[in-house]
Parts: sequence; structure tokens; C-alpha cells
Amino acid sequence: MTSNLSAGKLWGMRRLADAQGRFKMLAVDQRPPIKNPIKAARGTPEAPYEDVAAFKAMLVELLQEQASAVLLDPHFALPGGLTRLSPARGMIVTLEDSVFAEDKGGRLSAEIDHWSVEKIKRVGADAVKVLAWYRPDAAPDVCRAQEAFARRIGDACARFDIPFLFELLVYPLPGESGQTRDYVEMAAKQADNVLESVRRFADPGFGIDIFKLESPVPAGAIAGGDPSRTQRLFDEMGRLAGRPWVMLSAGAGMAEFEAILGHAYRAGASGYLAGRAIWAEPFKSFPDWSAIASGLRSTSIPYMQRINALTDARATPWHATPSFGGAVEPPHCNGSFRRHYRGFGGE
Repeated sequence: MTSNLSAGKLWGMRRLADAQGRFKMLAVDQRPPIKNPIKAARGTPEAPYEDVAAFKAMLVELLQEQASAVLLDPHFALPGGLTRLSPARGMIVTLEDSVFAEDKGGRLSAEIDHWSVEKIKRVGADAVKVLAWYRPDAAPDVCRAQEAFARRIGDACARFDIPFLFELLVYPLPGESGQTRDYVEMAAKQADNVLESVRRFADPGFGIDIFKLESPVPAGAIAGGDPSRTQRLFDEMGRLAGRPWVMLSAGAGMAEFEAILGHAYRAGASGYLAGRAIWAEPFKSFPDWSAIASGLRSTSIPYMQRINALTDARATPWHATPSFGGAVEPPHCNGSFRRHYRGFGGE
């Protein structure tokens, strides 16, 4: 099977992957998971901007050589990242606000203020990343709002011809245990909620190019669980995705995330987009910058090299996923390209 991508999306997908088409993507766009520990260590009401930006700059500078692309946020990482991130690496920029509304029927996502798909495209990014909290059993109006949020961004990504990388996370509904506003894995999540969320957003109308997915099984339960059942769930998740997909770490430990990748790659995943599994341990040394840098070199880099070797050996190149079948052709690869390629205004 051969599939076409628009010119901008095709170039962006290639920029995010390594030469073989596998995604080894480093996330440094986290806000609460970085700001909260800094705030606690400093004993201040808010994390100093300089501390957050300095840590993100250190992550980019020390870890980017192991990554095919790096995910930045426009608050702290992007401004400095434009001079620190090598142009040989793909650049993804996040669009969703880390502050979400908590309705009685569930969580509602929104874009970062003064930020848009258009600005992400103009700044030179290779993809737009959006996280949406989603529970298929949330209130119907909440589900509709979250779906409209994703569809609106998908339409904008199509208009500005940039890949749409979409992340899904389930969460505790009001009244359930484990309530938190932190970006952590729901310990009591049900696989059915994860899988049904993927099924709904796999609709082509959302315009999603890459899924960033959580494990259908809580990370801490994989080691002692039934490996056959776990693999069946990952296999079903990959089938439902129906396009390139990567794994997120959601705060899992190093060994846990490596186990998750093993299941995901057997199910057809094309790589990872992860942060805390890679750098959380050295970050515990804050505010000792020297110790953090030493830990990133001695712990994070070898870990990335290990999961990169696993990715090389087992991940499916994105262009070999069922939606592409190994062959991606440029659109209108003839003299008519100029006429058929549409500008931002549709002309």
C-alpha cells in the first residue's frame, strides 16, 4: 500500500525521525513536573523562571545528541532552545496549557494563551504537540469539548501543513481515588478507557499524524502481571491507532519504561517521546547544578543509548506502519506540484 502526505507534513515527519524512520524523541516541555520540585526546593511560591529555563537548557545541551527530535515549550525551553538545539535535530513545540479546567464532568483542555499552530509553524518547528486529558466515560459535554479541541487543532495543522502529534492521558474523574493535578499516570486506570480513547481519536477527521500513547496497563503492574494479556492490550492499541505511534513515559521509572517499550515495539510502535523516565533521577539533585549535569551524563545518556538500541532493533519505522505500508510518495510528484500545493489562505 502506498500513501501520500502533504509536502509539509512529509518533511516534518522525516525531521522528527532518525534516518531509518524511528522516533527517539526527548521531552523537555514539562511544566508542573519541573516547576513543582524547584518551587519546593527553593521554598518559594513559584519556581524562579531562571531555574526552570536553566534546567531545560541543560537537558537540551547534554541529551540532544541521543535524540532524533526534542519537544520544547514556549514558556521556558523554546526561546533559549533556538540557539542551543542543533538544527540537525527535529523540533516539536507544545500547544496545550498545563493548567486545565476541572469541570464536575471531567477535565477540559485549552491552548496556551498568545500561542497557536500558526506561531509554532512560523518559529520553524517540525511538529505541533498537544496533550488532551480524555475519559470516554466522562460527561458527554466534556467529551464533545475535548474532541472539538483536538479537531480544531487538527484543522489548523492541516492548514499550516505541519504534523499533528497528539497525546492522550486518562485521569481520575471527580469522586474517584488518586485525585491530582500533576502530570502522573493514573494508577488505577482501566485498559478499556485507554483503548476506547485511542479508537475515538483515530477517526481521520481529527487529522492526527502521530499518536503519543500511554501504556494500557499501569507501569507498576507490568512486571508482576500476565505478559500475554499485557501484550494483547498493546497489540489492540496499535491496531486501533492505525498510524505511527510512540510511547510516553508518564513518570514511569527507567526499568518500567524499558519494559513498556518492549511491549509497544512488539505491537508496532515507531519509537518514544519521553522525558521523566530519562532525566527524573538526576533532577533529584536540584539545586546542585553540577550534580545534575553529572547525573545526566552518567545515568541519562547511557539510558537513552540503551533504549535507542532497543528502538533500532524492534521499533517499526513510521513509513512501514499499516497506514503507509513502507512507501510514502511526495504529493503531485510531477510538474503540477506548484498548482496543487495550497498556501495558508487556500490559494
